Amino acid sequence: MKIFTLSAILLLLLLVGLFIPQMQKKSVPGSLVYVRNSQVSVVASPSPSPFLFEELTIPFLRAKKYQSMLGDLEKYSDNGSYGTFLTSYSSDGLKINGLLTQPKGEKPIGGWPAIVFIHGYIPPVSYKTTEKYLDHVDFLARNGFVVFKIDLRGHGNSEGDGSGAYYSSDYIIDTLNAYSALQNANFVNPKKIGLWGHSMAGNVILRTLGVKGDIPAASIWAGAVYTYLDMTELGIQDGSYQPPSNQTERQRRRQLLRDTYGDPKDGNPFWKKVVATNYLSGIKGAIQLNHAIDDDVVSIEYSRGLNRILSGTNIAHELKEYPGGGHNISNPGFTPAMQETVNFFEKYLKN
Repeated sequence: MKIFTLSAILLLLLLVGLFIPQMQKKSVPGSLVYVRNSQVSVVASPSPSPFLFEELTIPFLRAKKYQSMLGDLEKYSDNGSYGTFLTSYSSDGLKINGLLTQPKGEKPIGGWPAIVFIHGYIPPVSYKTTEKYLDHVDFLARNGFVVFKIDLRGHGNSEGDGSGAYYSSDYIIDTLNAYSALQNANFVNPKKIGLWGHSMAGNVILRTLGVKGDIPAASIWAGAVYTYLDMTELGIQDGSYQPPSNQTERQRRRQLLRDTYGDPKDGNPFWKKVVATNYLSGIKGAIQLNHAIDDDVVSIEYSRGLNRILSGTNIAHELKEYPGGGHNISNPGFTPAMQETVNFFEKYLKN
């Protein structure tokens, strides 16, 4: 009797051993098979979790939604041909401040052409909304453009942390939400909005164009870091840089980024998804590059390199070089550069 019972148990185990693999073969791809008390259950596996630093990539940013509105307009000054206002908008749930100009006179059919104005590196703790770039804003405003000079997150009284441009997507998100806020303003032509940016904003603008290719025009002054390999080769000599208060956490994240994917020159496929020059085919608008030959902070070779890349595409583009003016393209280059910028925006935003 004991021998018969033992044989029956062995036969049962053999049958179960043959049955379970067949059930596993019939399970759906990516499923998990659980056996409990001789009961077989098939459940779906959880979907793959996002990979580390996915938020830096162009595909991730393309899939994200950008929707914002301007806050109340608080009159700041009257400049004859235009008024200046303090306002704000939301970006990633943060309140981002800005200075906005609005031309006087009869509004064109469809609304005024507009420019999202993105500042270069300024230590976030010393940044003020009503300082810096005022001559640039005035020049554009006097020529009939709405100008929205945004205080990127963490700068001045804008909420959030100033995370930097090259290894974060925060400023691209702020730019795209500012663009949406202008599109939703009843005095702006939603199809006639361009971008202007200086220095680190060159990187922000090109990545923004990689995300939203239908922006009609973008003008970059003394821009930096387009292919990321260019930063390895050329560097940036910015004596005004001040480490942020969250430098330790920032350094930790950047070290984790390097530990995970190496540097751009190491060839990890991750970096191809970050670099905007790999997504130029979707850009429909025009790009203007302005750079002073004597720029000792950001080498003019950044702009020349990008210009060569753009020459291999169907993107309308131009490079304007100035013999003097330094990194800010100040006098003697300022007025000629501003006039070239106005001519460019008039061509692509007014015609």
